[in-house]
Amino acid sequence: MPSPAQTTVSRGENIQRVRDGLGMLTAAAMRRLDEEVPWYRQLPAEDRSYVGLVAQSGINSFVSWFADPTQTPHGVGEMFAAAPPELTRSISLQHTLQLVRIMVDVVESHSDQIAAPGYERELREAVLRYSREIAFSAAEVYARAAEVRGAWDARLEALVVDALLRGDDDDSIRSRVSALGWSGRGQALVVVGATTSGLDDVRTADLRRAARRAAGDALVGIHGDRLVLVLGGEGDLVAAATSLLPRFGSGPVVIGGVVPDVSGAARSARAALAGLAAAPAWPQAPRPVLADDLLPERVLIGDTTARRTLVAQAYRPLQEATGSVLETLSAYLGTGRSLEAAARRLYVHPNTVRYRLRKVSEITGWDPLDARESFVLQMALALGQLEAAERP
Repeated sequence: MPSPAQTTVSRGENIQRVRDGLGMLTAAAMRRLDEEVPWYRQLPAEDRSYVGLVAQSGINSFVSWFADPTQTPHGVGEMFAAAPPELTRSISLQHTLQLVRIMVDVVESHSDQIAAPGYERELREAVLRYSREIAFSAAEVYARAAEVRGAWDARLEALVVDALLRGDDDDSIRSRVSALGWSGRGQALVVVGATTSGLDDVRTADLRRAARRAAGDALVGIHGDRLVLVLGGEGDLVAAATSLLPRFGSGPVVIGGVVPDVSGAARSARAALAGLAAAPAWPQAPRPVLADDLLPERVLIGDTTARRTLVAQAYRPLQEATGSVLETLSAYLGTGRSLEAAARRLYVHPNTVRYRLRKVSEITGWDPLDARESFVLQMALALGQLEAAERP
């Protein structure tokens, strides 16, 4: 049985041999990386050099700890100290753990060459213990990085949604949402309504996941008691918004118009917000309701966009049409929506009035024989006549 003095000498020799084998271990680890790890070969040259520094730092840290196992093993934070923080974005947690496994395999496979006789097992057990500590440390480092990125993403998302609600409508929106993972495929729209009670960070994250499953791209904004969803994708966005209806609180939920891409989502947001403000004027409105279905109510609260839209989509096409359709519509609405009374005023047969009203429906898309749609047409007619009276 070796004496304590012999044991101390042998352990000192073992530590020295491990130190002497540092260069060999590092070179072997880099060869393994280059031969076996596809993601390493695909990295830019600068990032590969940083990975090499990380691997060398890891092996150096192990050797230092092996010389004094009573100290706390150095973690991944120290390993990445020589590399820029951005490297954690190029190398995932899985990649880091794979790097640790390769380092462990390299030390184990060379233990017979670098350990003093009789100390091979001690070296293998030490590297296994060290790798366990490194793995836990890696998980902590990446969890903190994810938490920081998540907090930053949440702030950026809030700023983007706030910009859309303010009416910002420029190409900078596209670059900002791309940083949040917005794919940019397909169209976009905005949905607004009341929030549910207790919509904390966890429930907001769950809502964001549900919105992305429904539409592909999604942003979530909480503005006081209002919930704002920006949806994008190549599918039916109105159907996607309707499927998310249970995520809103009580009260109206308004869907803004579909726009070509997210850079134009401010227009959809303006329409949705105006619709939300005007929705109480139509108690029978469906839920959700399209902002364009609230054009008359939006006019009543001073929405100039809704006013222009009604005149452009209803009054002017009828004004330019042949067959006295505008005159017939005015007579029909002005006589209490009576076919017979309108016919008497125009000196035509009631069937002629009915035929002309069908033409109104074909031209505008609103049916004068429907109570709600006749109200929309009456508002458009009044606005058009006011506009005509204002012209010199």
